[in-house]
Amino acid sequence: MSEVFEGYERHYSEISANLSKKCTIAGGLHGEQKKQKISEVKAGIDEAESLIKKMDLEARSLQPNVKAVLLAKLREYKSDLNNLKSEVKRLVSGNLNASARDELLESGMADALTASADQRTRLMTTTEKLDKTSDRVKNSRRTMLETEELGVSILQDLHSQRQSLLHAHGTLHGVDDNIGKSKKILTSMTRRMSKEQVDN
Repeated sequence: MSEVFEGYERHYSEISANLSKKCTIAGGLHGEQKKQKISEVKAGIDEAESLIKKMDLEARSLQPNVKAVLLAKLREYKSDLNNLKSEVKRLVSGNLNASARDELLESGMADALTASADQRTRLMTTTEKLDKTSDRVKNSRRTMLETEELGVSILQDLHSQRQSLLHAHGTLHGVDDNIGKSKKILTSMTRRMSKEQVDN
C-alpha cells in the first residue's frame, strides 16, 4: 500500500473527526457564534475535499489490485464527506430559518406598531371631526334658540300693534258716530231756524 495514500488517509480521518465534533457544537450555538463555527466547518470540508482528490490521484497511479482496494476506501470517505456537507446545509438552513423567523417577528412587531400608530391617527382625526361636528350642532342650536326668541318678540310686538290698531279703530268708529249725531243735530237745528224765520 502507498505510504503517501496512508498519510493522506490519516490526515483526512483527523479532519473528519474534527468536523463531526464542530458540527455537533454548532448545533447548540446561536447567532454569530454559530455562524463562526459553521464557517470553520466549511473551511475544513474544503481541506477534506482537497485530500480526497489527492488520494484519488494517488490510488489511480498504483497497481490495479491495490488501486481497487484504495478506490473502495475513497468511496467511503466521499460518502462520509457528503454526510458532513449535508449536516452543514442543515445547520445553515436552521440558522437562516431562525434569522428569517426573527426578521418576521421584528417585521410583525413593526407592522403592529405601524398599524397601531395609524389607528391612533385615525382615531384622533375622527375625534377632531366629532368635536367640530358637535361645535357646529351647538352653534346651530344656539342660532335656532336666538331665532325663536326673536320670533316670539316679533309676534309680541305685532300683537301689541294689533291691539293698538284695534283700539284706534274703535276710537275712530266712536268719533264717526259722534260726528253723525252732531251732523243730525245741526241739520235739525238748521231746519228749525229756517222754519222760524219763515214763520216770522
